Amino acid sequence: MRVFDPQPLLRLDALVAGHTRPVIGPVSLQLTRGEVLGLWGPNGTGKSTLLKAIGRSARVFSGCIERQPDAVLAHLDQQPVRLPAMPVTGRELLRAAGARSEVLETMLPDTLAPLLKRRIDRLSGGQYQLLWICSALATGADLVLLDEPTNNLDPANRAALIEILALERDRRGVLIVSHDHDFLERVCSRLLEARDTGLVEARANR
Repeated sequence: MRVFDPQPLLRLDALVAGHTRPVIGPVSLQLTRGEVLGLWGPNGTGKSTLLKAIGRSARVFSGCIERQPDAVLAHLDQQPVRLPAMPVTGRELLRAAGARSEVLETMLPDTLAPLLKRRIDRLSGGQYQLLWICSALATGADLVLLDEPTNNLDPANRAALIEILALERDRRGVLIVSHDHDFLERVCSRLLEARDTGLVEARANR
């Protein structure tokens, strides 16, 4: 059931962002609860930097970022930190990250639920990536930023992620950066394309 929220969770107004110099912008957009917004484009157009600026780990040169004051943010980088070998299960790791295990268990498709019982150092890169994405959703975050979420995912895990996002999208706003255009077409309600001249609407709401 979609949660009605008349106010955007996120609004960018003429945002210019980078690290030592600007690499993207000006960007203006807004994201509401129940929306999955995709940002697609070639490498080097500043897509990941945009997410970092929203998460306050990149510099804002001009413009502004407005988030709902009480909105909880979860940001997943392209490569989640791989912890050293230790006898920790997927469930224990995600509980430590703040994920609610009862939500996580209902979120995972039946074929992936066994990942919660396995040691994390025995998971493939794709399985580990998928668990971290699920943890971001299972924390109850209102605003979720996903950077190249299909990296390392085999076709089965990619299909599982599409299913999970379809089930979970109504509870939050999700902003996804990816070069995987087919994936974005499947999961996003709206799609923007990053070009040297800025962002252009590639597909309107559906």
